[in-house]
Amino acid sequence: MTSENNQNRSYSQEDIQQILQIAIAHQVKDDNKEFSYQQLAEIAGELEIAPELLQKAESDWLFNQRENQQRQDFNNFRNYRFKKRFVKFAIVNTVLLLLDLISGGGLSWSLYILVFWGLGISLNAWNTFQLQGEDYEFAFQKWYQQRQLKQSFGKVFNRVLAAVNR
Repeated sequence: MTSENNQNRSYSQEDIQQILQIAIAHQVKDDNKEFSYQQLAEIAGELEIAPELLQKAESDWLFNQRENQQRQDFNNFRNYRFKKRFVKFAIVNTVLLLLDLISGGGLSWSLYILVFWGLGISLNAWNTFQLQGEDYEFAFQKWYQQRQLKQSFGKVFNRVLAAVNR
């Protein structure tokens, strides 16, 4: 392409962000390196981004990173809890089915337990693997608040222990 064609093109802010993101990704792949804060500040300066805006953007990015990590921890907690419940369901119902078979007459009463408990497990699976919506947000907020409360109590307890041990 000629330089005249390059000068006549225009891009939206979103287009520029996407192009630069792809270019930076290619550079990191090629050089297998990370950028320092100084390099980030230089790039921002070349793009005429004020230092205050860069600091605000970095602060927002760090907040988003922490929140994403919290959500990942929450999802891992829910998956672990579901697996634990499912294993309990499978073991107990296997034993009940075997007892029903051994007691003679084939399967009868154990199927009712299997179906009703299975319905509960199915609903639990739906809630566990549903990662969007109001119910998810409510469950995440509740879990996050409980986690913060536990951490706060842990800190207070550790301070009290440290003061008592002095």
